[in-house]
Amino acid sequence: MNKNKNFISNALVWARKSSPWILHFNSGGCNGCDIEILSLLTPRYDVERFGILKESSPRHADILICTGPVTEQVKPRLKRIYDQIPEPKWVLAVGSCSCSGGVFSGAYNILGGIDKLLPVDMYIPGCPCRPETIIDGIMKLVELMR
Repeated sequence: MNKNKNFISNALVWARKSSPWILHFNSGGCNGCDIEILSLLTPRYDVERFGILKESSPRHADILICTGPVTEQVKPRLKRIYDQIPEPKWVLAVGSCSCSGGVFSGAYNILGGIDKLLPVDMYIPGCPCRPETIIDGIMKLVELMR
């Protein structure tokens, strides 16, 4: 029985590393990084060739990609979505706003970057980030997963 359980565990780890499923969450901001993340799915960048799939449910995602600064209004939603992602889970902060609050830092309702609320595994700065940079960050995070 233990041998079968170990095989299933190894198969799950292999599947997650070979085909990470990403969940995109916009916590506010100008939507510049959101447009760049959506362009990853177009034929020009085609992240599916790396096995990366965009998922709409947190219960099936492996990587949470966050854009925009954390606001007081979105704080409980972001925390709830993060808690719904099964272990092991990784967080990717994309854009200057999600890394540090960006141009919105210092505003009355802005907490700052994503790391004020969640543990962030990888930061991708830029305003907005290029799709190539986002792909590179995801692939480095996949290597970190291994």
